[in-house]
Amino acid sequence: MEHAAIFAHNSTFKEIVKEYAFPPSVYTALSIVMAIFTSASIILNGTVIIVTLRHRQLRQPLNYALVNLAAADLGSTLTGGLLSVVTNAKGYFWLGRKACVFEGFSVAFFGIAALCTVAVIAVERMVVVCKPLGTVMFQTKHGATGLAIAWVWSLVWNTPPLFGWGSYQLEGVGTSCAPDWHSRDPANVSYILCYFFLCFAVPFVIIVVCYSRLLWTLRQVARLGFVEGGAAAKAEARVGRMVVVMVLAFLVGWMPYACVSLAVIIDPELHINPIIGTVPVYLAKSSTVYNPLIYIYMNRQFQGYAVPFLLCGRNPRALEEEGSEADTVVATMNVKSSGKVSPM
Repeated sequence: MEHAAIFAHNSTFKEIVKEYAFPPSVYTALSIVMAIFTSASIILNGTVIIVTLRHRQLRQPLNYALVNLAAADLGSTLTGGLLSVVTNAKGYFWLGRKACVFEGFSVAFFGIAALCTVAVIAVERMVVVCKPLGTVMFQTKHGATGLAIAWVWSLVWNTPPLFGWGSYQLEGVGTSCAPDWHSRDPANVSYILCYFFLCFAVPFVIIVVCYSRLLWTLRQVARLGFVEGGAAAKAEARVGRMVVVMVLAFLVGWMPYACVSLAVIIDPELHINPIIGTVPVYLAKSSTVYNPLIYIYMNRQFQGYAVPFLLCGRNPRALEEEGSEADTVVATMNVKSSGKVSPM
């Protein structure tokens, strides 16, 4: 489907929409799935932003990137997730060509900004832990610069389709819009190739390189015994688990979508069933839920404020910690009074 005009007439767009016809059950299932992920994303990312605004203790340089990530994910959810719920419930993209371009641009803009923010977080943690710059410390201005670059980079590479280099078209089962991966127009192919390598491959390489360096540094510290009591080994294990989860989330959320899109560009004869092709699309959309869970709720500092906010003041984890501390106090008192530890 070749469409040179960025804002084609609604009549033309309606003819394109008619080409997508699938059983109602497919659209109903997608609407329900997106409603679940959209609700979770709004709650989780909204919680991150609200608790940060309410508590000064969370306004630290290392948390700025996390809040920026939540803002980008929330923007993607509000501009794309909600629309996907409505259009799938209707069974087709009934909002017209301009709405399609708006959704395609907005979701791509916030999505790539989120990916670049993840890369900024990776660089930030590597600089703080590995100190590759020697005595140069990672300060607020450095973090702010990195986040500004993330937004500008996303804007630069998502704006060209609005002016004719590339375009935003329907994708998957025809209820959402994205950059046009299918057009064989040379200008569109050149744009998609640049977009793939600069907006997908580059952030992924940065993430892998930074966290590999981070793990290597922690392992070296552990081997040299610079940290007493096995603290380095514990830190390595903890960071290792975090890295595995982050990389897997990145792969699960974005790589299927990127690989399918690139495969379509490389092999024009490749035919992918639209229903199957929709799976990578919605995996990428679901990444707005993974990010706050991984980057925020695995952070104990945020847990202390976010969990009570979500549970209306209750914090089961705090109660468990208080119980553990109480047991420790009782055991200590027994030791002092009897000279030995009494069975508990």
